[in-house]
Amino acid sequence: MAELVNLRQRRKQRKREEKEQKAAQNRVLYGLTTEERSRHKSAGARALMRLEAHRLSPESDTLPE
Repeated sequence: MAELVNLRQRRKQRKREEKEQKAAQNRVLYGLTTEERSRHKSAGARALMRLEAHRLSPESDTLPE
């Protein structure tokens, strides 16, 4: 006797597998390595510190009305 197969479930399972394969390909193509990610984060932090160092007035001061 043949095995019973629910076509809807089989179709959903195939679609999930295709999405996972696509995601794996995208991770390889577009993902950042740990070193690149940390370098990017530290560059952003340095840029923020430089911007804050050039602030004309402290944050606690408000503009005169």
